[in-house]
Amino acid sequence: MDRLGPVDATFYHLESPTTPMHVGSVSVLEGPPPSLGELEGLVAAKLRHVPRYRQRVRPVPLGLGRPVWVDDRDFELGHHVRHVTVPGPGGDEEVRAAVARILEQPLDLTRPPWEVWLVDGLAGDRWAVVAKVHHCMVDGIAGTDLLALVFDPGPDTEPGEPDAWQPTSEPSTVGLVAGSLRGAVADTGHQTLAQLGALRRLASPGEWVRRTEAVTAAVLDLTRQTTAATAHTLNGPLGRRRRWAWSAVELSTVRRTRRALGGTDNDVVLAAVTGGLRDLLAGRDELTDRLVVRTLVPVSVRRSSERGQVGNRITTVLVDLPVGQADPLARLAAVRRQMEDHKRLILAVDTRTMLSAGDLVAPAMLALGARTAGSAQPVAQAVATNVPGPPRPLYALGRRMVSLHAHVPIAMGCRLAIGIFSYAGSMTFGINADHDGVPDADVLAEGIVRGLAELAAAAGA
Repeated sequence: MDRLGPVDATFYHLESPTTPMHVGSVSVLEGPPPSLGELEGLVAAKLRHVPRYRQRVRPVPLGLGRPVWVDDRDFELGHHVRHVTVPGPGGDEEVRAAVARILEQPLDLTRPPWEVWLVDGLAGDRWAVVAKVHHCMVDGIAGTDLLALVFDPGPDTEPGEPDAWQPTSEPSTVGLVAGSLRGAVADTGHQTLAQLGALRRLASPGEWVRRTEAVTAAVLDLTRQTTAATAHTLNGPLGRRRRWAWSAVELSTVRRTRRALGGTDNDVVLAAVTGGLRDLLAGRDELTDRLVVRTLVPVSVRRSSERGQVGNRITTVLVDLPVGQADPLARLAAVRRQMEDHKRLILAVDTRTMLSAGDLVAPAMLALGARTAGSAQPVAQAVATNVPGPPRPLYALGRRMVSLHAHVPIAMGCRLAIGIFSYAGSMTFGINADHDGVPDADVLAEGIVRGLAELAAAAGA
C-alpha cells in the first residue's frame, strides 16, 4: 500500500467546506477552443504518465494509520474533465470571475482528487484550461512536472493512444489496518537509523559550531518577530467564495534587477510582493512605519533525483515582509537577510530528516493537529510561493499556451495567497483571496508590478 506522507496527510486533513486544499493553474491558450471531447481525448492519452490520477484516497478505520492511495475501480474521465463558457464579452473581469467560481469549489475526495476545466468564451480568440489537484497529491514542483507531462513541447506532437488500464484490487479492511500497523513499525526503524545518522553528522566540531550559529540566529529572529506589528486585518474567518486576480512582469526584468542589486530572483520577487502589499494596506489606511506582513513561504527540499515524483517535499519559513518601509532597496535588503538566515537553518537542522520524523506521529494526532490548526488564527497573514515553470512554450492540441498562472490555497485564517510562476520569459502572480475579506485584490495585483518597477528603477534595470 502506498500511504500518504505526513505532509500529504496534513493537507488532506486540512480540507473543509471553507478550505478547499487544492493547488492549481490557469493556462491561457491562443487559437480556437477545442471541443470537450478533444480535451478528454488528450487527457486520456496522458493518464499513463500519471498513475496517481486514477487513484483515490482511502482513510484507515479508526485513524489507525495514515490514509492510503488505492485504484478507483469506478474511475470515469467525465467526472474530471469539465467545461464552462465565460459570459460575454469574455474580458479579464469575466474570466477572473469564472476562474474564481471553479477554484472555490472543493474537489470530490471520494474520487481521484483532480479536475481539468475547458474554459471558452474568452475574447481575442483565446481559451483556457483550469487545472485543480489536491495538495495531498502534489506540491508546486511536482505540479510543474505534471504540467510538462500533460502539455506538449511542440504544436505537432501526437499525444498517443489511451492505455488499457485495469485497476488493482483494494485491500480489505483487515488488510488495510494490518498494512498500516506494519508500515508504522517500519517507519520507527527507518527513523531511528535516520536520527542516528543525523547525530553522527554532528560529531565534527566545525559542523556543531555551524549548526549552533544557524539555530541561534533563528531564535533571535523568532524573538524579534514576536514583537513586530503585523497586519492582522489580513487574518480572519474564511468564507466559501474566492476572488481571483493576476498580474505579470517580464522575467528578464527580475533577473536584471537581481544581478544589479544582489540576492536571488526570489528575493526580488518577494520584495515586489512587499510593495504590492504596501499599496493594499495604504489603500485601507492601515499602513504604519514598522508594520510587517508575516508571510508563509514554502521552500522545496526535493532532490533532483525526485523530479517527476508526486507527493509533497516542502518545508515552510516565515518571512516578515516590511510593508512599512518606504525605501524599496531597504525592503529588498530585509527580505534578503531573512531568506539567507532561513536557508542556513534549513541546511543546519537537516530539514528532510525532521520532516520524515512525522512518520512517528500517531495518525489520529496528525489529523487532530491539522484540523485544530485549520480553525485557529495563524501567526502568518499571507502565503507566497514561487515555483519555476517551463522556460519554453508548451502546447495543447496544437495551440500555444500564452500565459500560465498558479493557484495556491488559503487556509488557517490566512485570507490571501500569492502563487508566483515563471513561464516562457514571463513571471506571473496568481492571487487567491477570500471574497469578502480581500475585496481589493486587484490593488495588490497592480501594486506588485509597481513594486518591481521601483526596484528596477533603483537598480537602473
